[in-house]
Amino acid sequence: MTAELARECVRYAQMGWMRGTSGNLSVVLHRDPLRLAVTVSGVDKGEITAEDSVVIDVHGNAVDSDKVPSAEAGLHARIADVAGAGAVVHVHALAPVVAAEHWPDGVVLKDLEMLKGFGRFDHEEVVIPVVRNSQDMVELGDAFEKGFDPKVPALIVARHGVYVWGDDLVQARHRLECLEWLLRFKVETRQTGSNS
Repeated sequence: MTAELARECVRYAQMGWMRGTSGNLSVVLHRDPLRLAVTVSGVDKGEITAEDSVVIDVHGNAVDSDKVPSAEAGLHARIADVAGAGAVVHVHALAPVVAAEHWPDGVVLKDLEMLKGFGRFDHEEVVIPVVRNSQDMVELGDAFEKGFDPKVPALIVARHGVYVWGDDLVQARHRLECLEWLLRFKVETRQTGSNS
């Protein structure tokens, strides 16, 4: 699993979605008790290795390790616990952050074929929730849980980044790639002065 985390991080870094040491990924190892492998803090994701991960508990604390997990580890654990996700991806792609600036109450997506790649039908209305940024992972987790829709595997943190999850890292990646396209389309076709 840790080698897979490293491979996925390198992929996102090459896409420009994990600049510097930003972003983090996690994968669930056990459900009872909840344990996740998450990338460590402060590592360049383009140079990350299989050793650059740590096991965390349901609160985001390292288990039997002196390695420092990502600052957002607690939110990864909360998403995995509440949504039942097998993997959580957090990147700093620009389109989600720009979309949240225009639609701070949630980004509405509809009538776009790429919604199928996000796990929804193209005719469905999908609202990607947006929450205010915080350095407090409990506060962010509470905001996530308050607006959680089991059919929407994504969360935008305003002026920060996006979280997307799935059964595994591959499904989470596919959903993220499709969501980034959808949000880029939404931003780039926005009508000035319009609510659409």
